[in-house]
Amino acid sequence: MTRDEVVRKNLDLLNEFMQFAFETPEILDQIPPGAELIILPENDPDVYQANQETLQGLRRQGRNCIVVHLRKPERIPPRIEVAV
Repeated sequence: MTRDEVVRKNLDLLNEFMQFAFETPEILDQIPPGAELIILPENDPDVYQANQETLQGLRRQGRNCIVVHLRKPERIPPRIEVAV
């Protein structure tokens, strides 16, 4: 998978997450200011792996990360965890 494909799919994932956030704005309260948002798509193993690698790199840098697990295009509420 090319970098452009990963970027495009991540934009689609972000769109899915933001649609859910517009419907359920209180979910945004779980994301601290300045945190890096990493979406792990449970039904796209290639993007999941690419984003997992990004997450590990950010953790090594000591960045505050929030992980969102979701499936696309199903309308299942994402599960959020604080990555330390």
